[in-house]
Amino acid sequence: MKTIRAEKIKNTVAQLCAKANFDLRKDVFAALRRVYAAEKNKKARAILAAIIKNARAAKTEKLAICQDTGLPCVFVELGQDARILGDLKAAIQNGIKEGYKKARLRDSVVQDPLKRGKSSYVPGLIHIDVVKGNKLKITLLPKGFGCENKTRLKMFKPTTSLEAVRKFIIEAIKNAGPDACPPFVVGVGIGGTADYACLLAKKALLAPLNSTTAKLSRELSKEANRLNIGPMGLGGRATVLAVNILTYPTHIAGLPVAVNISCHATRSASAVL
Repeated sequence: MKTIRAEKIKNTVAQLCAKANFDLRKDVFAALRRVYAAEKNKKARAILAAIIKNARAAKTEKLAICQDTGLPCVFVELGQDARILGDLKAAIQNGIKEGYKKARLRDSVVQDPLKRGKSSYVPGLIHIDVVKGNKLKITLLPKGFGCENKTRLKMFKPTTSLEAVRKFIIEAIKNAGPDACPPFVVGVGIGGTADYACLLAKKALLAPLNSTTAKLSRELSKEANRLNIGPMGLGGRATVLAVNILTYPTHIAGLPVAVNISCHATRSASAVL
């Protein structure tokens, strides 16, 4: 049995808040450089060059990659043989509050979604999975809402064709258009229940962009890049950097499909304790 103290968790989460917002993921940065090298459209190349320059400056100067520093989504893989000394959820929330404040990141959370009111740093969203082992893995995804607002969910009939599912995914990308700051990373969740499909789509954003060899992912990426939306909606080949898909068994009477769009600043950072 391994003991992990709440104070250590809080400090780790605080560090992840800064890292995720300042240091663009290596796989996302590599994908941006790749599409820049392949782009022929002059406007698109100029935008991609600016995006790459911005990411480099953010890392060097320790500044936020984007002014929208997101709603912190925290994914926890808790080893069943690990013992948390203290309150895990409180440690995570305190870490977010401390990390965002220390890094001078924007406070973007309103306490009442209807009345709105003054914004703050917390609460973030916490998703916990119990896994084998005695370690604790924490991944922080600051999710900006220009792209989060483009999320789509559809409850298909179980007899729906793959082509209809493909069309729905492409339409979701098309409807996101310039508003969600392309080129996108697209997370797709298929299966489970309505809520679980949405969670799968969000988790799909965490997968390395060069990790999938799935035929459907490759085909959807190619089709999306033929939409000519391009970087920031000004045209060009690079509408998406990747389409990542996660699936889960579902009920015989349903076929939930969720699409979660993430902007060119797809940010996340992880640590293992």
